[in-house]
Amino acid sequence: MSTRKTPIHPVSRPGKVVIAAVYLLFLAVFIRTLANPNIHARLPIYLALEFLYLLLFSLALWQPPRRPLWQQIYFISQSLLVLVLIWLRPRFDFIVILYVLLSMQAVLVFFGRARWTWVGILALLTCLPLMAGLGALPGLALALMPMTIGIVFAAYVAVTQEIEEVSRKRKALLAELQTANQDLNQAARQAEELSTIQERDRLARELHDSVSQTIFSISLETHAAQLLLERNPQRLRPQLERLKSLTQSALAEMRGLIAQLRPPEGNSAGRPTP
Repeated sequence: MSTRKTPIHPVSRPGKVVIAAVYLLFLAVFIRTLANPNIHARLPIYLALEFLYLLLFSLALWQPPRRPLWQQIYFISQSLLVLVLIWLRPRFDFIVILYVLLSMQAVLVFFGRARWTWVGILALLTCLPLMAGLGALPGLALALMPMTIGIVFAAYVAVTQEIEEVSRKRKALLAELQTANQDLNQAARQAEELSTIQERDRLARELHDSVSQTIFSISLETHAAQLLLERNPQRLRPQLERLKSLTQSALAEMRGLIAQLRPPEGNSAGRPTP
C-alpha cells in the first residue's frame, strides 16, 4: 500500500525591486527603534528580536522552506515574534510593518487559497493587537495604513509573479514552435528527397521498359541490315527505313525522359540557357 505524498510546489524568487523595498522597510523599523528615547532599558531586547526576525526572514527569502509543514511553522513563528514585539510596547505601531513583509513573503511561498488565507491572517494580526493595546478606534486608525500596504504589496508581488509565469510560458511555447517548425522543414526536405528518388526510380523503369527495348530492336534491325547487305541488297532499303523509324522513336523517348528531369521554369530562373 503506497502512501500519497503532498506535492511540493516550487517557491518563487522575488525580483530586485521587491528585495530592495523589503529591506528598506525593515531598515525603517530598525531606525525608528533606535531613535525612540523611551525604550533604552529594553533596547537590547528589541534589537535582538528584530535581528532574529531579520535572520529568519532572510533565510526563508533565499532558502525558502518547501515542505508545507515547515512553511506553516515558519509563518507561525514569525507572527508570534512580531506579536511579542508589539506586546512589549503597543504604542510602537511601526512594528506592524513586519507583518507587511510577511504578507509579501506569503505570496512567494504559498499558492492558491493558502496564499490569500495567510495574507488575511496577517492583515488581522496587523489590526487586532493595536486595537487591543491602544483602543478600538485609535488602534484601527493606526492599523489601516499598514493593512492596506500589506494587501497592495502582496497583490503587486502576485501580479508580478503571474506576469513572469506568462512570459516563461510564452518563451517555452515559442521555443516549441521553433522546434516544430524545424522538424516540419526537415520533414519537407526528406519528403522532397524521397519524391526525387521515387521519380528517378520511375524514370529508370521507363528507360528500361521502353527505350532499352527500342535500342535492342535497333540492334537487331542493324544486324538484319548487315545480313541483307551481303545476301540481298535489293531488300536493304525497307530495312533501313524501319531502322530509321526505330531510331527516331528512341530519340523521341529519350527527349521526353530528359524533359521530365529538368526543373520547373521557376526553379531554373537565373540559370544559363543551354
